[in-house]
Amino acid sequence: MTQRRTETGPRLSYQVFGSQGAPVLFVMGFGMPGAVWGPQVDELQNDHRCCHYDHLGVGESDRGPFLRTIPAMADDAVRILDDLSWDRAHVVGVSMGGMIAQELALRSADRCESLTLVATHGGAPVAALPTLRGLRFFVQGLFGGPKNRMRSLPRLLYTDEFLESIGPKALRSHLDVRLGHPPALRTVLGQLYAVWRHSTESRLSQIQLPTLLVRPGKDILIRPTQTDRLAERIPNTRVLRFDDAGHGVTFQKAAELNAALRAHFAEHGSDQIESSFLAAARV
Repeated sequence: MTQRRTETGPRLSYQVFGSQGAPVLFVMGFGMPGAVWGPQVDELQNDHRCCHYDHLGVGESDRGPFLRTIPAMADDAVRILDDLSWDRAHVVGVSMGGMIAQELALRSADRCESLTLVATHGGAPVAALPTLRGLRFFVQGLFGGPKNRMRSLPRLLYTDEFLESIGPKALRSHLDVRLGHPPALRTVLGQLYAVWRHSTESRLSQIQLPTLLVRPGKDILIRPTQTDRLAERIPNTRVLRFDDAGHGVTFQKAAELNAALRAHFAEHGSDQIESSFLAAARV
């Protein structure tokens, strides 16, 4: 693993894993550091070059401006690709990171090999609202202080059945990554503004990239029907369903998700496309 910061400012902190294989850019969601992608990069770095990064105001990145927009955050992702000298990468985004990935695919499709959108939405004003239970846990975690945050976040991200099955040590270790260094309220409010302004639904048909949609069936923060809306609007999609998973599907279903990501990258990488083209030419 290599820790780096972008040459251009405000400077973004990012980490690079692996030394061979197709590049993969992981884009994290609301208020969380890139290190939450640990369950993915720990596995995929064996045969891929992986990168995750901290959004401005999070982790080791600079504070940046107060009010953000999703397009501006997509520009940040391009800065990461430029800093790495990656012409193209498989792009994987979760929740708010999935919104950023959508904008990246729309604005800079030439930089994207494939797209994976996990537990996210296209910005439909009413349909994008969480369930009442999800809203309650979200607000408690956001404004209730550290203790309430530690109690409410697991119930927001995971199903009761999963919380009962996982050992307290593993859960605590995972939550320490998520909650150990929470961003300032200024950053949280700025990201809330970005999510509130997010709107790609009317443009999603322009995304021609091969797209994997990950649909956690018991998500109370972003309703599973939002994945269905994305599937209806993005032409070249496949939906991966985890009917018993919550919003924290990247942790709850890490092994299954990692296998699906690896297959998706292999099917839609440049080497595979080039081989298919050459085979067709020989015919």
